[in-house]
Amino acid sequence: MAFLGIDGLKARYGAHVVLDDISLNIDKGEIVSLIGPSGSGKSSLLRALVGLLPTEEGQVRVESETIDYRDKNAVRRLRDKLAIVFQQYNLFQNMDVLRNVMLAPLKVKHWPQEECRREAEMLLEKVGLGSKLHAYPDELSGGQQQRVALARALALRPQILLLDEVTSALDPELVNEVLDSVRLLARDGMTMIIVSHEMAFVREVSSRVAMMASGRIIEVGAPDDIFLNPQHERARDFVGKILHR
Repeated sequence: MAFLGIDGLKARYGAHVVLDDISLNIDKGEIVSLIGPSGSGKSSLLRALVGLLPTEEGQVRVESETIDYRDKNAVRRLRDKLAIVFQQYNLFQNMDVLRNVMLAPLKVKHWPQEECRREAEMLLEKVGLGSKLHAYPDELSGGQQQRVALARALALRPQILLLDEVTSALDPELVNEVLDSVRLLARDGMTMIIVSHEMAFVREVSSRVAMMASGRIIEVGAPDDIFLNPQHERARDFVGKILHR
């Protein structure tokens, strides 16, 4: 049984269908990247998985539990297992970096303060910000703020990490410092679903790549299969354009 199972997921914004019969199985430790043109449903799929976008058909299963998104307790259990990092950092400007990372474990999980502090310090060191514990967000670059957001998500000890265009709001020279942190997580075996336009990175880090178009997954395969020999005409068109920029 897959670690994360998505079966026949359908969702819409108003009359517009944004997810149409999405099915995908992800094993523990896999990194699956979603690629495709803007508006193809990539970010909508991540939002649906964490319960931020209501679905009207289909099922999501994490380990052996099928998630009932109408049940607040089920969604709470789900969010113990999944964490999402968005392209906007959404840090608390009145708190230093350490407090930003400690806050959710303290207030949501009610873990002991000293445990939360040790975990936050370890995670910030891991993403290269061990010297910035007491800096405030407005004292950091965009790349540094995004790495704080990454550490904050990891502080809840998720089993699956969802990354939604985490470098798209950054200046080009800051992109690699965030991607390097994601590479570390990949080496540690974190299960991830990544939405990204950084195609070289996607090809490097992914176990599999899923190509989306018009709210559907049209092709799934190993990175080299998708980038070098896509089978679907829409995938060939998309890959051909991005590789010749």
